[in-house]
Amino acid sequence: MVGRKLVSSGTPFERVAGYSRAIRVGDVVHVAGTTATDSDGNVLAKGNPVEQCRIIFGRIELALTEAGAALSDVVRTRTYATRAKDCDSIMEVHGEFFKEIRPAATLVVVHELVNPEMLLEVEVEALVQS
Repeated sequence: MVGRKLVSSGTPFERVAGYSRAIRVGDVVHVAGTTATDSDGNVLAKGNPVEQCRIIFGRIELALTEAGAALSDVVRTRTYATRAKDCDSIMEVHGEFFKEIRPAATLVVVHELVNPEMLLEVEVEALVQS
């Protein structure tokens, strides 16, 4: 695994499911689907998509930093929301974090996530500027 830097959030789920919070290969960082949960898997900000979104982007920013990247390096975001009525507010929060960066972005409404209290999940890709 030369050239691969794994970033862990420290949750037990990573070992069980065989994934990393983020992985950097060369100048590319992939951040796995991120939800508003604590280290035990408890959902935070239940019922509040705006606060869940802010928590998620904060966690993503930490993972990027640990991988040697920053939010300004993000080139792609993918957001999966469980309620169409939340999309406008989710896009507004996305804009708070990425207004000047303007990555390619996808927002999809899905039937459900692994826990019904999770209102959205976000994954990002970053290209580190050397």
